[in-house]
Parts: sequence; structure tokens; C-alpha cells
Amino acid sequence: MQQEKWRLVRDEIANDISSGALQAGDRLPVEPELVEKYGAGRHSVRRAVADLARAGLLSVEQGRGTFVETGPLLEYAIGKRTRLRRNLQGQGVDLKRELLDAQMVPARQRVAKALNLVEGAVVNESRRMTLGNGLPINVGTSYHDTDRFPDFTTRMDVLGSVTEAYKTYGITDYLRGETTLHSRMARAEEAKILKQHPQSPVMVVRAVDTLLDGTPISFKQVIWSAVRVKFTIALED
Repeated sequence: MQQEKWRLVRDEIANDISSGALQAGDRLPVEPELVEKYGAGRHSVRRAVADLARAGLLSVEQGRGTFVETGPLLEYAIGKRTRLRRNLQGQGVDLKRELLDAQMVPARQRVAKALNLVEGAVVNESRRMTLGNGLPINVGTSYHDTDRFPDFTTRMDVLGSVTEAYKTYGITDYLRGETTLHSRMARAEEAKILKQHPQSPVMVVRAVDTLLDGTPISFKQVIWSAVRVKFTIALED
């Protein structure tokens, strides 16, 4: 019976969340209070909380506590024209993007191949985190040819939109040329940035955007929180 106690604690906390007794964003009581409330040992409480965090119902933040996750999964459509803001703001999401770092680097083999450059050519590498309704939903790195797109990071930060930044280079429309997706467990740094349980999964999306004639203009790798976002493949634009 003691072996299954953690499951009972988990189910009771999950019921409190589904019934509304625990609201999105609420902080869970500290561990001794949970032990007393559910009549369980510390090990059972910790295991129950960890299981709910892996399932995306709770978020464990180091030094702050454990919180009820907010809202249902966001929907993100990948199609002929994939646009972050159009995807998420259309769902009423308060969208923010934060630049983590940017630098000029020699293109590695994968990046050079995606952009039709020679390996070692200088590219602009920028790393950003995206927050939806205050929660991190992805962290990604994008690459642009510095000869074609000088000062891209600066223009992107000033205008707040990839689409608007492209317009300053005379590009009024662009397409998604290629997308690959696979899932895996979050790495320690990713879990910390995304504020999710280290044993929760992430979705790795690699994408190439192109001009209308198929010329590649960007390559990106984005790590999405799989407990906060779900993907659909759009057959139409």
C-alpha cells in the first residue's frame, strides 16, 4: 500500500487542479504541508510532484517553489508560410521574445549546407527565447548570411518581427522550404531556460526559410517545450 501512496497523492493534486481548487499559477504548499495534508511520506510527495511536473501540470522552479502550469497547450501550425506571431497572437497569446546572445561565427557544415554557403563562411548567429503569456515556450538559434543580411539582429530587435526585418532588405514574402521535427528529453540547460521538469520532453524543430524562387535565407533550430505547445501540419497556407 505504501508503494502506491504516491499515486494517490498525485491523483489528489491532479483532481485539485482539474476541479479548480488549485488555479493556474498557484504555488503549491511547501513539502511539510503537503505531507500533512495528504498523510503521506516525503518520498511519496516528491514522487507525486515529479510525476505531475513531467506531465506538464506542475512547474518546479529552483528557489521559488512549485506552481500549477497555466492554460491548455498552445497550437502551432507549420505550413507554406510559417509565422510565429500570426500563429500565437491569433490565439490571444501575449508574445514576447528575448535576445540571449548574438555573434558572427563560421558556418558549420549543417548551417552552410542549409544556406548554400561554403563551410566556414561567416554567418550571423542569434539565440532567442520566446515567452507566451509569461512562460518560456521555446529557445532557438537562427543563422543568416552576413553578406546578404548585415545587421539582421539589430533590425530584428528594433522591429520585433522577422517578417518586418526582412522587409528592410526588400523581401516582402518568404516561404518555409523545409521543416524537420523530432522529440527527445530536455537537456539540463534547456529545462532550466524553459522552466520545465528536466525529465519532460522537448520538440526539436529545424527549418529553412526561402525566397519564392527557393533561395534559402535562414536556417534555425528551435527547442520547443513539448508540455506547452502542440504542432499541426497545415496543408494549406
